Amino acid sequence: MSAVVDAVAQLLNIPGAIDRMISQAQDGGVSRGSGNIPVDILDTSKEYIFYLDVPGLSKSDIQVAVEDGDTLVIKSAGKRKREDGEDEGCKYLRLERKAAQKLMRRFRLPENCNASAVTAKCENGVLTVVVEKHPPPPKSKTIEVSIS
Repeated sequence: MSAVVDAVAQLLNIPGAIDRMISQAQDGGVSRGSGNIPVDILDTSKEYIFYLDVPGLSKSDIQVAVEDGDTLVIKSAGKRKREDGEDEGCKYLRLERKAAQKLMRRFRLPENCNASAVTAKCENGVLTVVVEKHPPPPKSKTIEVSIS
């Protein structure tokens, strides 16, 4: 029964489907990979901040790079360790948590990004990537000259 409910929920989530299509079109189809990492992107006046959930992965498992000067690439081999029982003969009765997958996301960066000023940190299962923006160009100033 829950499969039917899930199917109906997906059908009724037309705005969500449209948002996904628009974001894929804006990414140029670039955000693909073995497993898509959900992302929140914050646009501030000085930087773009990417928030990605990466539960069970440490910072050494994740690679963040800028390719071709305008593409932010975030990937992981996805090797999460399962806790083994301390005693002989221990076994899992249920394995519901999804094991980490190979993850990869690509984001085409806007022209105002400073690709050489990218920082990342991973805390409590959340990867935060900060891409600084170039300062805006100075506004042109018009000076009126009196004609004599």
